[in-house]
Amino acid sequence: MPTLVLEADERAPGVARRFVGEQFQQWDLGDAYTAQLIASELVTNALLHGQGPIVVRVLRDERDGMPVLEVWDGGDGLPVVRPESDTAVNGRGLLMVAGLAEDWGTRPLLMKGKITWAKCGL
Repeated sequence: MPTLVLEADERAPGVARRFVGEQFQQWDLGDAYTAQLIASELVTNALLHGQGPIVVRVLRDERDGMPVLEVWDGGDGLPVVRPESDTAVNGRGLLMVAGLAEDWGTRPLLMKGKITWAKCGL
């Protein structure tokens, strides 16, 4: 299963975008733009609100073959979609992920941290 371990720094979202794009290309899945955008947002969330390192995995759902992105971090809090706001200067990432992904969610890890995942349409 393709896995990338990232340091929790400002380069992480860009490295994750490239990783997802390369995996889509290897699997011949077509345009990876939406998946790369989702990966960037999930990694940025992990960077800002979690604890490193950040782990990114790309897998295929065995039931329908659709790609799923998983982003792991060591932070305790679970991500929350904030209400839409015309005046907020940040906090729109998960709202965007919710709109772009076929499905998404979070699950806590047994030891510490969480996985935030998103199923990407093709």
